Amino acid sequence: SKADIFIVNGAGMESFLDKVVKQMAGLKIVEASAGLELLGAKEDRNPHVWVSPSLHIQQVRNIAEGLAQCDPKRADEYRRKASEYIEKLEALRIRMKDGLKGAKTREIITFHEAFPYFAREFDLTIAAVIEREPGSEPSARELAETIELVKRSGIKALFAEPQYPAKCAEAIAAETGARIFTLDPGVTGPMTPDAYVRMMEINLRVLQQALQ
Repeated sequence: SKADIFIVNGAGMESFLDKVVKQMAGLKIVEASAGLELLGAKEDRNPHVWVSPSLHIQQVRNIAEGLAQCDPKRADEYRRKASEYIEKLEALRIRMKDGLKGAKTREIITFHEAFPYFAREFDLTIAAVIEREPGSEPSARELAETIELVKRSGIKALFAEPQYPAKCAEAIAAETGARIFTLDPGVTGPMTPDAYVRMMEINLRVLQQALQ
């Protein structure tokens, strides 16, 4: 209620706050995903763009420019800080692309729909998604189909997320012998400037282990 500026991911991620935002006529909104090409149907866009370092770089630019327009006195500082951070993100992107070049397999099964942009960035294929929405467990039929897919394809790695229980992944692993690994989409984490970079570096190490 005391904020001057509200930075949102956009793409429908914060739709639960629409009513609150409409009541605050003077609040300036900065949408990080503005102008990005989104995956999914028009009514159901996938908002998890930040999991792709390339798209996250564009988000950083959007945030810096939004802050510069809302606070012109500090515009140069916002843009300078964004450029410094983008250098780190570009170096991260190169490290991750190089680190995944030698993967023996490029098919993965993920917990929910957080990783399509990530998979596209690093030339991975999402063979199946265990839970389309967190908290909505797959039906018995969907679970059986995923188990059959894992057996048929020989996929050896299932990727759960640290924010959610891995019960369904554990059931699939028990039936197929696949191992469970953890990929972090970064929806939670420490409030430190390098949190995103550290999270993605851990994801890289996990993928290198899992895809060998």
